[in-house]
Amino acid sequence: MATGTDPRAVAAGGVHHSSRAAIPERHLRRDRWWLAPAATAAGLLAFVVYSTWRAFAGNHYYAAPYVSPFYSPCLAENCVPMKGGADWGVVGAWWGLSPALLVLIFPLGFRLTCYYYRKAYYRGFWAAPAACAVPEPHARYTGETRFPLILQNIHRYFFYFAVIVAGILTYDTALGFRNADGEWGHMGLGTLVLLANIALIWAYTLSCHSCRHIVGGRLRNFSRHPVRYRLWGWVSRLNARHMQLAWASLVSVAVADFYVYLVASGAFDDPRFF
Repeated sequence: MATGTDPRAVAAGGVHHSSRAAIPERHLRRDRWWLAPAATAAGLLAFVVYSTWRAFAGNHYYAAPYVSPFYSPCLAENCVPMKGGADWGVVGAWWGLSPALLVLIFPLGFRLTCYYYRKAYYRGFWAAPAACAVPEPHARYTGETRFPLILQNIHRYFFYFAVIVAGILTYDTALGFRNADGEWGHMGLGTLVLLANIALIWAYTLSCHSCRHIVGGRLRNFSRHPVRYRLWGWVSRLNARHMQLAWASLVSVAVADFYVYLVASGAFDDPRFF
């Protein structure tokens, strides 16, 4: 539909451009629209503060047989020895910082470039826009066409790394069915914590929009690809809950790390069921 205005001129001045209707109010919403972005910003900020503390701590991340999801796989030589765990030490002794900093870049990059998280922190921190029908305060809009936001386009590649990390965390969860001496056939409360965490991590990872496109994208006829169509339908149902899974897995990974921290630091004894 023609509007008689130059879209490039409107983009340069936003909703307050001279070619737009002169409305004195910044917006016409009367509800508490700011609650959602404020709560989102508070939740994300809390996780950033906690994860930064734990990532740089470099200690209390392993209590046999449990390992924190922040520190697995452990790729530096300064890792605490883990019985049968992903303690690979491929990075030499020159690395003197926390080993978590070597691996967290992959799940962090996956979440930072995630379509839902983009919406969450764009609205929560940048007010771009803060809510529907609430104009953003920025005069110009360039989208994700310039550095650094153009890096959002590598989300699919972070997805591949996220699948690898989730596989390793699944292995760590399986090791939770051992006791401190490495004997199989045992289970503690930490085992259940790690099980719940890895289930949510897989649900969030597989509900990703990139996963949905990889499974069923670029197909002209679903009837010729029944297996991929069935997988696409399953992933699509997960995708409908992507926001909830994003938050649930964010909380679960922090809870799993904190539980291991409590056990490893001696502040809490892991109850063993058998």
